[in-house]
Amino acid sequence: MKTLLKSVLAAATLAAPSIALASTWEIDPSHSSASFSVRHMMVTNVKGSFSKVAGTINLDDKDITRSSVTATIDASTVDTGEPKRDAHLRSPDFFEVEKNGTITFKSKKVEKVGEGKLKVTGDLTLRGVTKQVTLDVEGPSPEAKNPFTGGINRGFSATTKINRKDYGLNWNKAIETGGVLVGDEVAITLELEVFKKDAAPATAKDTK
Repeated sequence: MKTLLKSVLAAATLAAPSIALASTWEIDPSHSSASFSVRHMMVTNVKGSFSKVAGTINLDDKDITRSSVTATIDASTVDTGEPKRDAHLRSPDFFEVEKNGTITFKSKKVEKVGEGKLKVTGDLTLRGVTKQVTLDVEGPSPEAKNPFTGGINRGFSATTKINRKDYGLNWNKAIETGGVLVGDEVAITLELEVFKKDAAPATAKDTK
């Protein structure tokens, strides 16, 4: 019996560091962004962003491949700097925000591909259509103490490319000189600042 008890205690001791290194982090919407870039008239790239990004990252520093992320973007907050274009993007021709106003990502696999570099594969749901995508991720950054809240923050940067037609964003218009008004490939960039869930989040006073 004593031998069994010692074995259980030893196993618990070995497991403790792994448990301690697993932590939950919330995306700080006031210091995070989701942006995109798409070809316009075959000659240049037009960029836009979404102002409301939220989500949770479960981070295992001992084994990063056991980490996971879920994130949401409010599609109605799209901003390209041109109100008429933004209204068109919110319409059924594009994001159809009245029916499918939320863009979601849920990870399925995390791979370490280098120091501070990850590939995160998961399901991206856009306009009610779900497809698998892979994000190229840099991070997580080292922990930093927030001087305004006293909380602990970290950061991630991620990029990927999608074909908008895979998600039913098919609207386009031919141009007289050849080609189309809007390209099919969309480059996506995420800049995420996260705070430890059991620490204080950013507040309205944190404007830096």
